[in-house]
Amino acid sequence: MVEPTLPIRLIALDIDGTLVGEDLAIGERTIQAITEAQRRGMAVSLVTGRMATSAVPFAEALGLSGPIVAQQGALVRAMPAPGSKRPGRMLFHRPLQREVTVEIVRWCQERALTAHFNYLEWMIVGSNEERLEEYRHFVGDRLRIVPDIAVWAHKPVTKVVALGEGHHSLDVLDEGRAYFAGRAEVTLSHPRFLEFMAPGVSKGLGVRWLARRLGVPLGQCIAIGDQYNDLEMISEVGHGVAMPSAPAAVQAAARYVAPPVGEEGAAQMIERIALDGWRPVAGGPGARGPDEASRRGIGRNVSVCPATNERASDVVER
Repeated sequence: MVEPTLPIRLIALDIDGTLVGEDLAIGERTIQAITEAQRRGMAVSLVTGRMATSAVPFAEALGLSGPIVAQQGALVRAMPAPGSKRPGRMLFHRPLQREVTVEIVRWCQERALTAHFNYLEWMIVGSNEERLEEYRHFVGDRLRIVPDIAVWAHKPVTKVVALGEGHHSLDVLDEGRAYFAGRAEVTLSHPRFLEFMAPGVSKGLGVRWLARRLGVPLGQCIAIGDQYNDLEMISEVGHGVAMPSAPAAVQAAARYVAPPVGEEGAAQMIERIALDGWRPVAGGPGARGPDEASRRGIGRNVSVCPATNERASDVVER
């Protein structure tokens, strides 16, 4: 675990299940908390399994200008220029090896899992895919339909997403991780989505990339997420936050558990840790001494009650 320190200088946020629920609407409290964090000089970036172009509308709604970490950390893009229809400049990309992609497709087919690909800003699916209308609604004109997904596997692929008839079990996740160890990373971004990325790729990699770029110690970072694919970024920063809907393993890796997404839990955690616990850098304008949170350290794996108004400095170990 990274030692948590203040002030917060970087906030990394998952989107689905963290910032927004099924209605995909960002709450006003969330907008206000992130706006204030940026006003105070904190960097804020979205770190998502989505394609970068799919994350841009959320970043624009929040007034963000920092890079978007997309596709589970396999790709990072700058925000596009205002009014531009083109994707932002690519800053990082780590695709799968082609021979590994071919093996992933074979492995999925043997288990009656339907594979589709993301490559850069395109979703690529086979013509026999039954969810075409659902995908069109999700990615619009960035959907490519190919006659045989196995043939496309020989081309560059950023990540593979495998879907089954129902929810994936943890046994399938463990089996995939064991089979592709050293050749691909395997995670669950949703109970329905088993995802495969290049070795070393995770949202944790994306947050480390952001922190290095900004010169920010990981102890001064907040990362908030709700699924297995958020585990690495939550566990690798000083202030890892799990949503209450997160699996037990993710909550166990977190320093805090937030209120639910329906209560804008991510915003509440930003308020309590980044804003209430925030203090200017020593010697800067308005500088003051360390508060109680930085003297005592903030409690391990705590749950903040939305019905109270405690500051980050009042949060205690449970």
